[in-house]
Amino acid sequence: MTMGIILQGGCLCRAIRYQATDMPFDADHCHCNQCRKSAGAIVMSWMDFNTDQVMWLQGQVTEYASSAHIRRGFCQQCGTTLTYRHVDYPHYCTLSIASLDDPNKVQPTYHIYTNEQVSWLTIDDTCQRFNSNKTSV
Repeated sequence: MTMGIILQGGCLCRAIRYQATDMPFDADHCHCNQCRKSAGAIVMSWMDFNTDQVMWLQGQVTEYASSAHIRRGFCQQCGTTLTYRHVDYPHYCTLSIASLDDPNKVQPTYHIYTNEQVSWLTIDDTCQRFNSNKTSV
């Protein structure tokens, strides 16, 4: 990952803006049902940072507790999915790749929860695949 690169992004209505001081340490495509439902998309692509690498420039993310330990963040004005947060890991910040001003700058390297992937979707890439968050396919 290249030092000094700043990624910027935000929601559709521009009420929420952020920047990252470096490239993410990880990025994935998630096929789980909760990501699908919360984002209204067949696949959700995420990028992971340490919290000190992300600065919120304006606005505030509204969070929804989708389970006992998971908080999903969105813009209350336009509904854009922005964040995923596990309460047991407060030093990590997971952001939606789609929320980047230039999503071409971050490419996921693996797929998770492929056992929940919709049957009609064919993805022909070389990324590693996992049935869950931990089990290799």
